[in-house]
Amino acid sequence: MKSGGGWARLSMAHGAGVVCMVVALSGSAQVHTQTTTTTGKATRRVKVDRSEVVLVSGNDLVLRMEDGTIRHIANVPYTFKAVVDGQEIGIYDLKAGMTLERTTTITTTPKIVTTARTVKGRVWHVNPPRYVFLTMEDGSNEQFEIPKGQKFNVEGQKVDAFGLKPGMNITATKVVEFTATEIEQQRKLTGSMPPPPPAPPADVPILVAK
Repeated sequence: MKSGGGWARLSMAHGAGVVCMVVALSGSAQVHTQTTTTTGKATRRVKVDRSEVVLVSGNDLVLRMEDGTIRHIANVPYTFKAVVDGQEIGIYDLKAGMTLERTTTITTTPKIVTTARTVKGRVWHVNPPRYVFLTMEDGSNEQFEIPKGQKFNVEGQKVDAFGLKPGMNITATKVVEFTATEIEQQRKLTGSMPPPPPAPPADVPILVAK
């Protein structure tokens, strides 16, 4: 069988960039969010399905799979393409006896998405351990929910929510990581014509009726 044919792509999760960075501002220049996506080593798996064309009726296709089972595919789209003996054909060009081979390459890429949110401001009010109200650069007050175990940098020292006092200038960074997976599928459909019927042996006499 000769190679060729179209391909289909399925993309899940995040984009394919190796490292991408997004910087967003919320409320004022004192709240920064930075998201980094790191791509791990991709794995690839190849699956090959072979079949023989049994019947083609309009847009309906009947195949005999390699394990002997019969598969009926209804309403094959007009966009169907296969490369048979080096030539691209459509659904109406298929003939009984043709062999088809579909090669599917599945590439799986793991990703780690890290989001770091940094908040800077002056403590206006604190309700430990859940909330802190900060005065931002523009003079507005904003409420922030304090994650469990959060530590704050106060003049070079680490303190928890109970160590915060009004008037303190603080910096806090929350880091969250999660994993995602990108899956890409490429399909290639190829085939070949059925072999011609064998010619009769040369020494076999041909009888002609008179």
